[in-house]
Amino acid sequence: MTKSAPFSLRLSEETDRLVTAEAKRTKRSKGSVVEALAEEALKARTVPGIAFRGDDYNRRAWLIGTSLDVWQVIEAYRDFSESLDRVIAETDLSKRELRTALSYYGRFPQEIDDFIALNRRPLTELRAEYPHADIIPIQLD
Repeated sequence: MTKSAPFSLRLSEETDRLVTAEAKRTKRSKGSVVEALAEEALKARTVPGIAFRGDDYNRRAWLIGTSLDVWQVIEAYRDFSESLDRVIAETDLSKRELRTALSYYGRFPQEIDDFIALNRRPLTELRAEYPHADIIPIQLD
């Protein structure tokens, strides 16, 4: 990702204190903390009903009012043949919630596609990455 031209930013003492504390906690620069926070805030303003959660290295958009990340909603939507009516009928999602997730995906598709791809890694890849983990097959009846 290319960066824009630098610019100066003056923070209030309280905001600077909070940013400094977050930078220390996350072992990042103050600039990267401000950039990440600004990006999340702007995305949340762009698509109301979206917030962010997860550790700094794994921040992801989630749908407020549900326990679901946006990528999970989009994955379910695809699994239900991209039918709004079917998703609404067979899940606890409302039409508004589903449309919010679809709006976010429409604006930031690569972010969501990356999480879906990460979730769909082949078992061989997971075994190579986590050789110490036991994989217990689940039998569906």
